[in-house]
Amino acid sequence: MDAIDRKILAIVQRESHLPHAELGKRVGLSVSAVNDRVRKLHRLGIVRAWTADIDPAALGLNLLAFIEILIDRPEHAATFLKGASAIPEVLEIHHVTGDWNYLLKVRVTTTAALEDLITNRLKKIRGVARSNTTIVLTSPKETAALPID
Repeated sequence: MDAIDRKILAIVQRESHLPHAELGKRVGLSVSAVNDRVRKLHRLGIVRAWTADIDPAALGLNLLAFIEILIDRPEHAATFLKGASAIPEVLEIHHVTGDWNYLLKVRVTTTAALEDLITNRLKKIRGVARSNTTIVLTSPKETAALPID
């Protein structure tokens, strides 16, 4: 990956639907050269997907929370990961160090929906011993953009 690839990545992670002609102008390449580079970045798995950044509030998903999960036995980790990954409200799952095994980022509509998620879905997955939940009040910065330069 060279400096031009990095510049392309910096632009497309902010403006993923930018026409390749405009992208080419910004990086100093022809449309065909940009097409080749973008295809290569995708083929190599550097660009994993083209997605839309949807406002959660527009869908009524006004409550963001982080849930720490403690698994009772290491052999239950795979069962937990499979079960938690199947829950649409669970946006991210991170295996972490410290007193907890996993940190989940979840979005739901209300505190009642959060309670249902924790009590009736997460805690019913085999191996979940305990959980600790932090509700987010505001998010002054929330981005999926990576620091490319």
